[in-house]
Amino acid sequence: MPSLPNLTADLGAVWLTFRLATVTTVLLLLIGTPIAWWLARTRSWWKGPVGAVVALPIVLPPTVIGFYLLLLMGPDGAVGRFTEWAGIGLLPFTFWGLVVASVFYSMPFVVQPIQNAFEAIGERPLEAAATLRAAPLDAFFSVALPLARPGFLTATILGFAHTVGEFGVVLMIGGNIPDKTRVVSVQIYDHVEALEYAQAHWLAGGMVVFAFLVLLALYTLTGRKAR
Repeated sequence: MPSLPNLTADLGAVWLTFRLATVTTVLLLLIGTPIAWWLARTRSWWKGPVGAVVALPIVLPPTVIGFYLLLLMGPDGAVGRFTEWAGIGLLPFTFWGLVVASVFYSMPFVVQPIQNAFEAIGERPLEAAATLRAAPLDAFFSVALPLARPGFLTATILGFAHTVGEFGVVLMIGGNIPDKTRVVSVQIYDHVEALEYAQAHWLAGGMVVFAFLVLLALYTLTGRKAR
Protein backbone atom coordinates (compact mmCIF):
# COMPACT_ATOMS: atom_id res chain seq x y z
CA MET A 1 0.00 0.00 0.00
CA PRO A 2 1.47 3.43 -0.91
CA SER A 3 2.47 5.72 1.96
CA LEU A 4 0.24 8.71 2.72
CA PRO A 5 2.43 11.31 0.92
CA ASN A 6 2.70 9.09 -2.14
CA LEU A 7 -1.03 8.32 -2.04
CA THR A 8 -1.82 12.05 -1.87
CA ALA A 9 0.47 12.75 -4.81
CA ASP A 10 -1.05 9.87 -6.78
CA LEU A 11 -4.60 11.05 -6.12
CA GLY A 12 -3.59 14.57 -7.09
CA ALA A 13 -2.22 13.28 -10.39
CA VAL A 14 -5.40 11.26 -11.01
CA TRP A 15 -7.61 14.29 -10.34
CA LEU A 16 -5.49 16.53 -12.56
CA THR A 17 -5.60 13.95 -15.35
CA PHE A 18 -9.38 13.68 -15.06
CA ARG A 19 -9.74 17.48 -15.21
CA LEU A 20 -7.42 17.69 -18.20
CA ALA A 21 -9.21 14.92 -20.10
CA THR A 22 -12.65 16.38 -19.37
CA VAL A 23 -11.80 19.94 -20.42
CA THR A 24 -9.91 18.71 -23.49
CA THR A 25 -12.77 16.44 -24.61
CA VAL A 26 -15.37 19.21 -24.28
CA LEU A 27 -13.21 21.65 -26.24
CA LEU A 28 -12.48 19.03 -28.89
CA LEU A 29 -16.18 18.33 -29.41
CA LEU A 30 -16.84 22.06 -29.80
CA ILE A 31 -13.88 22.65 -32.13
CA GLY A 32 -13.86 19.31 -33.91
CA THR A 33 -17.54 19.15 -34.88
CA PRO A 34 -17.48 22.03 -37.41
CA ILE A 35 -14.15 20.77 -38.77
CA ALA A 36 -15.58 17.25 -39.18
CA TRP A 37 -18.74 18.62 -40.82
CA TRP A 38 -16.70 20.66 -43.28
CA LEU A 39 -14.41 17.72 -44.10
CA ALA A 40 -17.43 15.46 -44.62
CA ARG A 41 -19.27 17.88 -46.89
CA THR A 42 -16.70 19.89 -48.81
CA ARG A 43 -15.34 19.19 -52.27
CA SER A 44 -12.63 21.81 -51.98
CA TRP A 45 -9.04 20.86 -52.70
CA TRP A 46 -8.29 22.16 -49.18
CA LYS A 47 -9.90 19.01 -47.79
CA GLY A 48 -6.68 17.01 -48.29
CA PRO A 49 -4.32 19.49 -46.58
CA VAL A 50 -6.74 20.18 -43.71
CA GLY A 51 -7.35 16.46 -43.18
CA ALA A 52 -3.60 15.86 -43.19
CA VAL A 53 -3.02 18.55 -40.56
CA VAL A 54 -5.76 17.06 -38.36
CA ALA A 55 -4.22 13.59 -38.68
CA LEU A 56 -0.61 14.69 -38.03
CA PRO A 57 -0.62 13.63 -34.34
CA ILE A 58 -1.28 10.04 -35.41
CA VAL A 59 2.09 9.73 -37.16
CA LEU A 60 4.30 12.35 -35.47
CA PRO A 61 6.19 11.46 -32.29
CA PRO A 62 4.63 13.23 -29.28
CA THR A 63 7.96 14.86 -28.43
CA VAL A 64 8.09 16.50 -31.86
CA ILE A 65 4.60 17.95 -31.38
CA GLY A 66 5.47 19.03 -27.86
CA PHE A 67 8.72 20.67 -28.99
CA TYR A 68 7.08 22.83 -31.65
CA LEU A 69 4.14 23.71 -29.42
CA LEU A 70 6.64 24.73 -26.75
CA LEU A 71 8.36 27.05 -29.22
CA LEU A 72 5.02 28.40 -30.47
CA MET A 73 3.72 29.13 -26.97
CA GLY A 74 7.08 30.32 -25.60
CA PRO A 75 8.15 33.96 -25.20
CA ASP A 76 9.45 34.14 -28.78
CA GLY A 77 6.53 32.29 -30.39
CA ALA A 78 3.49 33.85 -32.02
CA VAL A 79 1.07 32.37 -29.49
CA GLY A 80 3.35 33.27 -26.59
CA ARG A 81 3.64 36.89 -27.68
CA PHE A 82 -0.14 37.08 -28.09
CA THR A 83 -0.91 35.59 -24.67
CA GLU A 84 1.58 37.94 -23.03
CA TRP A 85 0.06 40.91 -24.89
CA ALA A 86 -3.41 39.79 -23.75
CA GLY A 87 -2.26 39.64 -20.14
CA ILE A 88 -2.69 35.86 -19.90
CA GLY A 89 1.00 35.11 -19.53
CA LEU A 90 2.90 32.23 -21.06
CA LEU A 91 1.09 28.90 -21.37
CA PRO A 92 3.97 26.39 -21.05
CA PHE A 93 4.19 24.73 -17.62
CA THR A 94 0.57 25.62 -16.81
CA PHE A 95 -2.66 23.62 -16.81
CA TRP A 96 -4.02 25.56 -19.79
CA GLY A 97 -0.82 24.92 -21.69
CA LEU A 98 -1.52 21.21 -21.18
CA VAL A 99 -5.07 21.76 -22.47
CA VAL A 100 -3.85 23.44 -25.67
CA ALA A 101 -1.33 20.68 -26.30
CA SER A 102 -3.88 17.97 -25.54
CA VAL A 103 -6.46 19.49 -27.87
CA PHE A 104 -4.01 19.41 -30.76
CA TYR A 105 -2.63 15.96 -29.88
CA SER A 106 -6.04 14.28 -29.50
CA MET A 107 -7.70 16.11 -32.41
CA PRO A 108 -7.78 13.20 -34.92
CA PHE A 109 -9.33 10.85 -32.37
CA VAL A 110 -12.34 13.14 -32.13
CA VAL A 111 -12.59 14.64 -35.62
CA GLN A 112 -12.27 11.42 -37.62
CA PRO A 113 -15.09 9.41 -35.92
CA ILE A 114 -17.43 12.40 -36.23
CA GLN A 115 -16.42 12.94 -39.85
CA ASN A 116 -17.07 9.28 -40.64
CA ALA A 117 -20.49 9.51 -38.97
CA PHE A 118 -21.42 12.59 -40.99
CA GLU A 119 -20.27 10.95 -44.22
CA ALA A 120 -22.33 7.84 -43.43
CA ILE A 121 -25.51 9.92 -43.25
CA GLY A 122 -25.44 10.60 -46.98
CA GLU A 123 -27.38 13.26 -48.85
CA ARG A 124 -30.94 11.92 -48.68
CA PRO A 125 -31.85 12.87 -45.09
CA LEU A 126 -30.55 16.39 -45.60
CA GLU A 127 -32.31 16.69 -48.95
CA ALA A 128 -35.54 15.52 -47.32
CA ALA A 129 -35.12 18.17 -44.64
CA ALA A 130 -34.54 20.78 -47.34
CA THR A 131 -37.77 19.80 -49.11
CA LEU A 132 -39.56 20.45 -45.80
CA ARG A 133 -38.04 23.95 -45.90
CA ALA A 134 -35.61 23.34 -43.06
CA ALA A 135 -32.78 25.86 -42.99
CA PRO A 136 -29.24 24.41 -43.22
CA LEU A 137 -28.66 25.11 -39.53
CA ASP A 138 -31.97 23.49 -38.58
CA ALA A 139 -31.16 20.45 -40.71
CA PHE A 140 -27.76 20.17 -39.03
CA PHE A 141 -29.16 20.18 -35.50
CA SER A 142 -32.37 18.25 -36.12
CA VAL A 143 -31.14 15.68 -38.69
CA ALA A 144 -27.35 15.42 -38.89
CA LEU A 145 -26.49 15.53 -35.19
CA PRO A 146 -29.03 12.87 -34.08
CA LEU A 147 -28.02 10.53 -36.91
CA ALA A 148 -24.33 11.02 -36.10
CA ARG A 149 -24.76 10.25 -32.39
CA PRO A 150 -22.75 6.98 -32.48
CA GLY A 151 -19.83 8.87 -34.00
CA PHE A 152 -20.01 11.46 -31.23
CA LEU A 153 -20.05 8.75 -28.57
CA THR A 154 -17.01 7.09 -30.13
CA ALA A 155 -15.23 10.43 -30.44
CA THR A 156 -15.93 11.27 -26.80
CA ILE A 157 -14.61 7.94 -25.55
CA LEU A 158 -11.50 8.01 -27.74
CA GLY A 159 -10.73 11.68 -27.06
CA PHE A 160 -11.02 11.27 -23.30
CA ALA A 161 -9.03 8.03 -23.21
CA HIS A 162 -6.29 9.33 -25.48
CA THR A 163 -5.84 12.41 -23.34
CA VAL A 164 -5.61 10.30 -20.19
CA GLY A 165 -2.81 8.24 -21.76
CA GLU A 166 -0.65 11.15 -22.92
CA PHE A 167 2.97 11.30 -21.83
CA GLY A 168 5.44 12.88 -24.25
CA VAL A 169 3.38 15.95 -25.12
CA VAL A 170 2.36 16.77 -21.55
CA LEU A 171 5.92 16.27 -20.30
CA MET A 172 7.30 18.63 -22.95
CA ILE A 173 4.68 21.33 -22.38
CA GLY A 174 3.91 20.95 -18.69
CA GLY A 175 7.04 19.53 -17.19
CA ASN A 176 6.59 17.81 -13.85
CA ILE A 177 5.00 20.26 -11.41
CA PRO A 178 2.99 18.59 -8.59
CA ASP A 179 -0.73 19.48 -8.57
CA LYS A 180 -0.25 21.70 -11.64
CA THR A 181 1.07 19.66 -14.57
CA ARG A 182 2.01 16.23 -13.16
CA VAL A 183 -0.52 13.84 -14.71
CA VAL A 184 -0.83 10.09 -14.12
CA SER A 185 1.57 9.01 -16.86
CA VAL A 186 4.28 11.34 -15.52
CA GLN A 187 3.60 10.19 -11.96
CA ILE A 188 4.13 6.56 -13.01
CA TYR A 189 7.39 7.55 -14.68
CA ASP A 190 8.53 9.27 -11.48
CA HIS A 191 7.75 6.15 -9.41
CA VAL A 192 9.67 3.91 -11.77
CA GLU A 193 12.61 6.30 -11.89
CA ALA A 194 12.71 6.26 -8.08
CA LEU A 195 12.43 2.44 -8.07
CA GLU A 196 9.06 2.71 -6.31
CA TYR A 197 7.57 -0.21 -8.17
CA ALA A 198 4.76 -0.86 -5.70
CA GLN A 199 3.40 2.66 -6.15
CA ALA A 200 3.87 2.40 -9.91
CA HIS A 201 1.84 -0.83 -9.87
CA TRP A 202 -1.16 0.91 -8.30
CA LEU A 203 -1.31 3.59 -10.98
CA ALA A 204 -0.27 1.41 -13.91
CA GLY A 205 -2.77 -1.29 -12.95
CA GLY A 206 -5.49 1.34 -12.76
CA MET A 207 -4.55 2.53 -16.23
CA VAL A 208 -4.77 -1.03 -17.56
CA VAL A 209 -8.26 -1.44 -16.08
CA PHE A 210 -9.29 1.95 -17.45
CA ALA A 211 -8.00 1.10 -20.93
CA PHE A 212 -9.84 -2.24 -20.89
CA LEU A 213 -13.12 -0.60 -19.86
CA VAL A 214 -12.73 2.03 -22.58
CA LEU A 215 -12.15 -0.58 -25.27
CA LEU A 216 -15.00 -2.72 -23.92
CA ALA A 217 -17.37 0.27 -24.10
CA LEU A 218 -16.15 1.11 -27.59
CA TYR A 219 -16.55 -2.43 -28.96
CA THR A 220 -19.94 -2.77 -27.27
CA LEU A 221 -21.04 0.48 -28.89
CA THR A 222 -19.85 -0.53 -32.35
CA GLY A 223 -21.40 -3.98 -31.94
CA ARG A 224 -24.80 -2.49 -31.13
CA LYS A 225 -24.48 -0.14 -34.07
CA ALA A 226 -23.74 -3.05 -36.40
CA ARG A 227 -26.77 -5.00 -35.13
